[in-house]
Amino acid sequence: MAKMYYESDCNLGLLKGKTVAVIGYGSQGHAHAQNLKESGVDVVVGLPAAFTEERQKVTNDGLKVVDTEEAAKLGDLIMILVPDQLQKAVYENSIKGNLQAGNVLMFAHGFNIHYSQIIPPKDVDVVMVAPKGPGHTVRSQYVEGKGVPSIIAIYQDASGKAKEYALAYASGLGAGKAGIIETTFKEETETDLFGEQAVLCGGVTELMKAGFETLVQAGYQPEIAYFECVHEMKLIIDMINEGGFSYMRYSISDTAEYGDYVTGKRIITEETRKEMKKILSEVQDGKFASNWVSENNSGGKANFLAMRRNETEHQVEVVGAELRKMMSWLKK
Repeated sequence: MAKMYYESDCNLGLLKGKTVAVIGYGSQGHAHAQNLKESGVDVVVGLPAAFTEERQKVTNDGLKVVDTEEAAKLGDLIMILVPDQLQKAVYENSIKGNLQAGNVLMFAHGFNIHYSQIIPPKDVDVVMVAPKGPGHTVRSQYVEGKGVPSIIAIYQDASGKAKEYALAYASGLGAGKAGIIETTFKEETETDLFGEQAVLCGGVTELMKAGFETLVQAGYQPEIAYFECVHEMKLIIDMINEGGFSYMRYSISDTAEYGDYVTGKRIITEETRKEMKKILSEVQDGKFASNWVSENNSGGKANFLAMRRNETEHQVEVVGAELRKMMSWLKK
């Protein structure tokens, strides 16, 4: 079992007298900046001057906002929280020239470091602090006096205190109340990409879509197919999230549990598992990263946008949009 770190293992005082620059103010950025500020840390948010609405939001939230370049100059710890595909340009144009020896360069995902899109100087610490939850949850749990579990990783330890800085930052987010696990940039990046592609996003959506299409093509009503193959997924996942597979199986009918045991391996076959290994291999050898970088560098991301458009036009999305209008309890 992985070693867990808690508040007693973290020295938040290590950040006293230092400035944390949070670059970006999206889902994670707003949570990091607000939680750290309320933990007594000096925080500055870096955003381009053109981002007027976002900058106003930062100000409204009681935080200091400056241009990205200025934030990088001010920051002793610089956390980059812009999308993966933008990080290299932001680093090269606004951060690289403003780094000083002894700074701590921080990430919440290892993609750009692991795949050498960003190559930091040798005289700075390079660490990762990645809460395992969306930003709004990181924020809401902190407000409630709780925390979201986090992982940390050390890529470069120039100061000899990189791990201490990572633990202190994670504690400032509230993660020390829930638990902090150490990993590596390689492990976090490769498992994250594989999980997204094979299970959480690619795997789950294609499974639901295939089930929906199978029922519709067999003559069943699309609305009923949506309820059975898409809508109820949340019920199952919520139970697994709360108590694992065993709790989910305890909670469903015996008929459903029996169907689970006798049918699952007919869907996830040996051929599927072989393809999963191939997907993992493409993550490990950099093929997926290379393709994604090329997609972003080709100008306009035409192929990516075409895939996005095609998926939004699928019947399962059209039917689902209409059915969700009936569900007043869903957050808008």
